[in-house]
Amino acid sequence: MRVKYLPVAEGRRLHIEVFPNFSASGSIKGMKDKFYGKNALLVKCGSYIYNVGNSDYGRTIYHNRAH
Repeated sequence: MRVKYLPVAEGRRLHIEVFPNFSASGSIKGMKDKFYGKNALLVKCGSYIYNVGNSDYGRTIYHNRAH
């Protein structure tokens, strides 16, 4: 499962908290299978994983900011 990383300071600056999230200790495969879909764009920031694939802004974070 591909999850990109975003530093916490960068996440705060980009207001990543507006996106749906779940704890990093949760199951990525389970969340993709049951809630987000197999093509979800997930970004780990701090102790949470955010689904940023629902908007153009989120896709920009995933493709240009996260690594």
